[in-house]
Amino acid sequence: MATDRDTVLEAAVGVLSRRPTAHLDEIARAAGISRATLHRLFPGRDALIREVGLLGLRRFAAALDTAEVEEGDAEAALRRLVDAAVPDAMLCAFLAGENQLYEHDDINDLWEGQIARLHTLFLRGQQQGVFRIELSAAWLSEAFFDLVAGVGWSIQDGRLAPRDAAFSLAELFLGGALRRPDARTATPVPSAPGTTDPSTAAHSTSTHSTADHRPDTDKP
Repeated sequence: MATDRDTVLEAAVGVLSRRPTAHLDEIARAAGISRATLHRLFPGRDALIREVGLLGLRRFAAALDTAEVEEGDAEAALRRLVDAAVPDAMLCAFLAGENQLYEHDDINDLWEGQIARLHTLFLRGQQQGVFRIELSAAWLSEAFFDLVAGVGWSIQDGRLAPRDAAFSLAELFLGGALRRPDARTATPVPSAPGTTDPSTAAHSTSTHSTADHRPDTDKP
């Protein structure tokens, strides 16, 4: 019977997120396969970690696509993204905590492309008068992803029921990110002058800054 690679990778992230130094034997047991089979699929620990990271990036990209984050009202798009991303929150937690992944240029480039799509969503929401303009779109992007990761850790540790995860994430994040009704009549925030790349645009009222990549991000 053929071994499904994604199933093995999901088992691996469940182990590595709790014990980053876990032996490959432990990962193989969690996946229900032998050490030899694991080695045939992934020739070494570094290869395994890299493949878990790529799976996480593929799943988050699929969530962005499913949520159609470039379409329509920004708040509705974000709620769709919450529903699409929460099932793979543990993979997001792995991406947030495994800094060595971003030593690979191709993985770092994939991450930058996905965080740019989040940034575009929040910038559009600020222009629509939906999201607070005193919080930079870059910071909102990082904060949202790290909250998704936090959901993954909380579910794994039994602090959050899976059925409550999407509601809890949406209410917590939007409770801080949405503009207050009395502020929505203010002039929408423009893109940065001379900037056409949404991944680098910033609003003129922001007093915050944040990194646009995952390295050095600690577990929340």
